Amino acid sequence: MDLISLVWDNVVPFLFVLSVLVFVHELGHYWVARRAGVRIEVFSIGFGPEIYGRTDKAGTRWKFSAVPLGGYVKMFGESDAPGDEEGAQARRLTDEEKKVSFAHKRVSQRAAVVAAGPLANFLFAIVLFVVMFSIVGSPRLLPMVGEVQPESAAEQAGFLPGDRILSIDGHEIEWFSDLRAEIAGKPGVTLDVVVLRDGREEALRATPTVHTEDMGDGTVQRIGQLGVVADTSQVEHVRENPGTAVLKSVDITIGMSAQILDYLGQIIVGKRSAEEVGGPLRIAQMSAEVAQGGFVNLMNFMAVLSINLGLLNLFPIPMLDGGHLVFYIAEAIRGRPLTPRIQEYGFRFGMILVFLLMIFATWNDLVYHFKVFEFLKGLIT
Repeated sequence: MDLISLVWDNVVPFLFVLSVLVFVHELGHYWVARRAGVRIEVFSIGFGPEIYGRTDKAGTRWKFSAVPLGGYVKMFGESDAPGDEEGAQARRLTDEEKKVSFAHKRVSQRAAVVAAGPLANFLFAIVLFVVMFSIVGSPRLLPMVGEVQPESAAEQAGFLPGDRILSIDGHEIEWFSDLRAEIAGKPGVTLDVVVLRDGREEALRATPTVHTEDMGDGTVQRIGQLGVVADTSQVEHVRENPGTAVLKSVDITIGMSAQILDYLGQIIVGKRSAEEVGGPLRIAQMSAEVAQGGFVNLMNFMAVLSINLGLLNLFPIPMLDGGHLVFYIAEAIRGRPLTPRIQEYGFRFGMILVFLLMIFATWNDLVYHFKVFEFLKGLIT
């Protein structure tokens, strides 16, 4: 593989995904800040020296910078901490400047500006899901048997891998979810099942085994189990109407956020290994792999990554949006901002913590995902 192909297949997809997600995040900050009357000085994709840019009528400099690994929105007065008398004396803002200064906005407005970045990432994920469900369709498993569990009701009834379940007690089965619903509601009941096998219909009789499930409120529910595993390769995409697509997209975004938080909680308490945590190198690798699967797969990956980015930025760590929100909550409770010294120490701690987390994630990429040290060891030995 020549250098151009290597860059095109691996670097370009990563930079595309990262740049889009950063733009969406920063656009959230920008849009709410403008609504609050804050003057935006710079909107940059990337850091470092400017490569290309232009200044709009509002005086905002929109630009691409040399290091495309992030971005930022620079707001007028953002560096002036409220209550910092030395800073206020040094700048001596006019009344007109105070009107467009971020630091002189109400705490609720500042909090809204900060929260808008992560919220924009969640909204972007929802929009991507809606587009996919409306145009491409949402994936649904066909009622195809991929595996028959040993000593199950399905094995006793004579089910075989490759069977397509057509009906149960005369009720048509269109999707695998229909099969689950029929079986779950009839524990211990003998059912007449029709399957399609090798182009011919076969009649089977199955009695789902009874499984009891504790509902957590002192009651026990009886659920039927057949003992078949779906063939995950047998999928059809069904287009959703706009209303259903929106509801489904919101539900998926909320559910995925809960799963990510649960996953992180399991790592913290030691139930899962932190080796699974990936960093920028892993994201770059996955971007390249997903891009080869087509634009739809890339959209899905971007939606998932956007949710991760939104959650990460809401963590209560100084330097991240969540850390700023903690300071604003404290300010709202106290009736005045935290002292500049406390905020400075907080940001220093946050910077160190974020830096350590980046090192940890990159170490995981090199050791567990790319196995660089095993490769080097193999070269030596």
